[in-house]
Amino acid sequence: MWISFDSFPIGKFAKLSPVPGSRSRGQRLTTKGERMKQKRIIYKNKPIYLPFADADYGGDSINEMETVENPFSGQSIAMPKFAVAVYDVTMGSNQLAELYDKKHGMGTSSYWKTVRKGLDWFRKYFAEEYMVLLD
Repeated sequence: MWISFDSFPIGKFAKLSPVPGSRSRGQRLTTKGERMKQKRIIYKNKPIYLPFADADYGGDSINEMETVENPFSGQSIAMPKFAVAVYDVTMGSNQLAELYDKKHGMGTSSYWKTVRKGLDWFRKYFAEEYMVLLD
């Protein structure tokens, strides 16, 4: 299923698809009980599971550093491109959730699950970046 709204410019940014079959290495159980394949990378000698199956994590330049600025505080911090991709999906989902909630009522958007997944991932793997950009 593609996550999208045609009425504003964010457009299609993530495709979620269940992986059939048994649970194996590289798969995690989602909140709905579906099995999703997660990409595992090694960063600074530690395994990191990327939270969004079809996000663009930067291809060959996955470990290149990029600077991101907090739009509210003006603080900025450098992080690898794969973390920027998680940040982009999280912030985009936040926008979608807020727009949906304005029309249908607070807390009704399913995009909040994606926002929570991104925030939890940042707290686990990039705590300092979380504090600067998302806290």
